[in-house]
Amino acid sequence: MYDEILFPTDGSEASKQTFPHAVSQARAFDARIHALYVVNTTYAGVGAGGSKNVATLRDEGEAIVAKFERELRDEAIEVVSQIEEGDPFTKITAYADEVADMIVMGTRGRSGIEKYLLGSVTEKVVRTADVPVLTVRTPE
Repeated sequence: MYDEILFPTDGSEASKQTFPHAVSQARAFDARIHALYVVNTTYAGVGAGGSKNVATLRDEGEAIVAKFERELRDEAIEVVSQIEEGDPFTKITAYADEVADMIVMGTRGRSGIEKYLLGSVTEKVVRTADVPVLTVRTPE
């Protein structure tokens, strides 16, 4: 039923807690996992005048997906790693449209005015994805 599972990760604690659920789904369906890290270039702190440059964030992303990739290979699960740059929501949904049968991602528990004004990446993905999205509630 599911051959290609997208596991978007930012290396956060939420991603780490979601990882076993992605592994479980991959095992249940004998599926391949796509570990996707999106370098978020939409914030003012990124880029020419920002405190972090895109190359640094890309390096961090590569280290994060490499860690998950090693763990998946240790679990004998086929994995594809990908680094993208841009708006995380846009990149996740575009990648899913191309390759995924399912998305497995964590929630962050954003609340109050921040959630009202910004929404969350997970919430936007759930509302717009064309494939099933398994969300894992994780602590704030």
